Amino acid sequence: GESPVMTSSTLLQNITRLAHELRLFGIHAGAERRSSEALAASHHPLEYLRLVLEDEKLQRQERTAKMLSTRAKFRSDANLEDWDHHHERGLTKAQFREVATLGFYQNRENLLIVGTTGTGKTHLAIALGKKLCNEGIGVHFYSVNLLFEECQAEKIAGRYLNFVSRLKKLPAVILDDFGLRTYTHDEANILIDLLEERYHKGSVIVTSQVDPKGWTKLFEDPVIGEAIVDRLTKPSRQITLEGPTYRDKVRIKTVETGKQKG
Repeated sequence: GESPVMTSSTLLQNITRLAHELRLFGIHAGAERRSSEALAASHHPLEYLRLVLEDEKLQRQERTAKMLSTRAKFRSDANLEDWDHHHERGLTKAQFREVATLGFYQNRENLLIVGTTGTGKTHLAIALGKKLCNEGIGVHFYSVNLLFEECQAEKIAGRYLNFVSRLKKLPAVILDDFGLRTYTHDEANILIDLLEERYHKGSVIVTSQVDPKGWTKLFEDPVIGEAIVDRLTKPSRQITLEGPTYRDKVRIKTVETGKQKG
C-alpha cells in the first residue's frame, strides 16, 4: 500500500486543488502550514477546520480592505499606527484612541478635523479612512476643489445624477481642505445634493483650516450656506489640532508619485 507520507501529500494536494476550485484562497494558502501545525500539536479535526476557516475569513477581509482602499483614492498612504504622539498637537492619547474606534461612524456622526496648515489634518482623515476600509466600510476621498471639478465634468457628460447617487450611497466620504475659498451658488448646490440624503445615514470626515463657526460665511447664499453647515455639523464630533507645522516631521508616502510628502 501507499506510505503514510504519500497519503498525507496526496490529501494535501486534493485539499489545495479543491480550495482553489472553490476560490477559497485563504485555505489554499494556509492548508500545508495548518496541516503541519495540527500534526505537531495533535489538534482535534474540528480545531484544524476552525483554523483554516479563520485563514479564509482573514484573507477575504484583507482582500476587501485592499479593494476598498484602492477605490477610495486616498491621496497618500497614512495609517493610524504612524501618528506621532510625541509631537504635541492638542490631541491626547485618550482622544486619539477614542476616535480610532470609529465611534463617530457607528453613531452616524460627521467628524470635523480643524487646524492650521501642516498640523496633520489630512493624515488623520486618511488614516481613519484606511481603518474604515479595513473594517469593510466603503469610503471615498475628495479634495473639495477637485470634487467640484469632477462634478462639472460629470454634468457635461450627462452623468451627474448617477455620480451623486453613487456618492450618496457610500457609508463614508472624506472632504479634504474645506473652506480654502468661498463657494459659488452652483458649488453650494452640489454640496447640498451630496449631503442631503446622507443626513443621519452615513458619515462625512471634513478637514478644514476654518472653524465651523465661520463656515456660513463661505457661501454667497446665506440660506443654502446655513443648510450645508447644519448637515455637516449636526450631529458631529470635532477635533482641533494645534501647534506648529508638522509637515517636516511626518513622512507620508504619496501614492501617486512615490515621493515622500507630509
